[in-house]
Amino acid sequence: MNFLEKLKSAVLVCDGAMGTMLYAHGIFINRCFDELNLSAPNLILDIHKKYTLAGADILETNTFGANPLKLKSYGLDDKVNAINKRGAQLAREAAGDTLFVAGAIGPLGQPVKPLGKVESQTARDAFKEQAQGLLDGGVDLFILETFTDLNEITIAYDTIREISQLPVIAQMTFTDGMTVLGVEPEAVVSVLKQKGVDVIGTNCSVGPQPMLDIITRMAAAGAKYISAQPNAGNPKMIEGRNLYLSTPEYHAEFARRFITAGANIVGGCCGTTDAHIKAIVNAVRAMQPRKREVTIKPITEIKTDVKVIPREEKSALAARLGKKFVVSVEVLSPRGIDPSTILQGVRQLVGFGVDAINIPDGPRASARMSPMALAQLIERSLPVETILHYCCRDRNLLGMQSDLLGAYSLGLRNILVITGDPPKLGDYPDATAVFDVDAIGLTRVVTGLNHGFDIAGNAIGAPTGWHIGVGANPSAVDLDVEIRRLYQKVEAGAEYILTQPVFDIKQLEKFFDRIPDIHIPILAGIMPLMSFRTAEFLNNEVPGVTVPEKIGQQLKHADSAGQAKIIGIKIAQKAIASVKSLDKIKGIYLMPPFIKEKYNIAIQVLEVLR
Repeated sequence: MNFLEKLKSAVLVCDGAMGTMLYAHGIFINRCFDELNLSAPNLILDIHKKYTLAGADILETNTFGANPLKLKSYGLDDKVNAINKRGAQLAREAAGDTLFVAGAIGPLGQPVKPLGKVESQTARDAFKEQAQGLLDGGVDLFILETFTDLNEITIAYDTIREISQLPVIAQMTFTDGMTVLGVEPEAVVSVLKQKGVDVIGTNCSVGPQPMLDIITRMAAAGAKYISAQPNAGNPKMIEGRNLYLSTPEYHAEFARRFITAGANIVGGCCGTTDAHIKAIVNAVRAMQPRKREVTIKPITEIKTDVKVIPREEKSALAARLGKKFVVSVEVLSPRGIDPSTILQGVRQLVGFGVDAINIPDGPRASARMSPMALAQLIERSLPVETILHYCCRDRNLLGMQSDLLGAYSLGLRNILVITGDPPKLGDYPDATAVFDVDAIGLTRVVTGLNHGFDIAGNAIGAPTGWHIGVGANPSAVDLDVEIRRLYQKVEAGAEYILTQPVFDIKQLEKFFDRIPDIHIPILAGIMPLMSFRTAEFLNNEVPGVTVPEKIGQQLKHADSAGQAKIIGIKIAQKAIASVKSLDKIKGIYLMPPFIKEKYNIAIQVLEVLR
């Protein structure tokens, strides 16, 4: 198992603090923690196993201070090799053959010239002796951590390279945006990148929030792989003990933000425990679909002689798109079994002239009535079509195909294919995400059914006539990736597009400039904002959604909740008027707020179309 190859396809989780766990077991800070590899190996092994059970991908050896200079103060400088070798062996015993063991090396504890008195050669000899012991114990990689001196960490890296070509993670610690010696993240990346360091990152420092800025700057500076291992905030003295109060849930949330900012390895440092790592693991697994060898064949590779239903004949919505400005409104399934209030609200929308009702599939990973059930209840009760959102998160390929065939036979025709929000975002963070395929693969599945064959290429008889929609995010963090995926969705068979909420029309126009040869109908997402708090949440908590500052300020300065609501409705109306003038926009996808009067608000917003 190659560490760098693994990093290409997955975000890895490193373990948490060793010292914090030892302290919790009654080991006081005046002890040499590294020596416990020899005198208390079962204790060290037990801690490693706790991190293994928590789901960590990387176990660090208990050797952070096991260099000759630090060990000399304990009279242990003759045991450097033994302590490091045993530390690696204990981590390996817990890791088995499935996890990576990282040989942990920290600063020497004494400044290296020109800052201090330690000669460069003395430093090299010390790092070499420690690294050799870790090699003898069988580590998979090295991790240099908590360095403050850029010169010292480069000496450590160069020394390792003299005796080994194993991957190296090099982490420095920062305070107020720079190291204590005044070196900024950009300079760290520049020097270490030029050296050829495999992974550049930061650990310790303070808590997760300040570290996010460091990670963002490192990514912008061009670091290929980035690691982030923050402390559990700043410790507080409580009843004579220094305690870290940052919760596992808080760390998990920031792990998600680290990944969005560009981190490839996340974990914890001082104050973090196996509980923190378990929460981080859940967040990471939810964000990265499990990679499977599931291949959906393009329709060009399978020959069938069925008559494919033309797009405009698939549904009333398909017939209208491009001929009139279409209006769809999002309606959430109920959390219980009673849809009466929703049907009453939809009746209002139909009376106003809405063309279609969008039904999300477990939005924000929440558990609600099946959107397929609600779609059928709506279409059987009212003269309006639905757009069934269908995500890849909750079902395997067999279940998906069964659902699609069944829903079509029951009369549903319009579908929006999406990958789906990860479970970590919702009510059941420990729920398992399936993700056999993503939205691109599922679009191929539906296109196959429309051509008369199933996921294995077998004929199904009469083809389905699903009207296939896909999502797009004009304000995505990585717009290049978003556009590439959109082209893949269109190639896979997408017939119309619904965008994420649009607040900046210029951003939408720039997005269209990047997709000049995509000509399928696009419905622009419109979301009325009811408060400054909502705008702030979207900007900070929903990746890829950007609310312009001027809109946020308008809501912030509203005198009351009622006035903020009026402002939000007017902003949404202005957005509709703006997108309606764009050639590529053939309709809107209105997402009213999740409040009791949402149907009335939707109608007030849509008044602008009259």
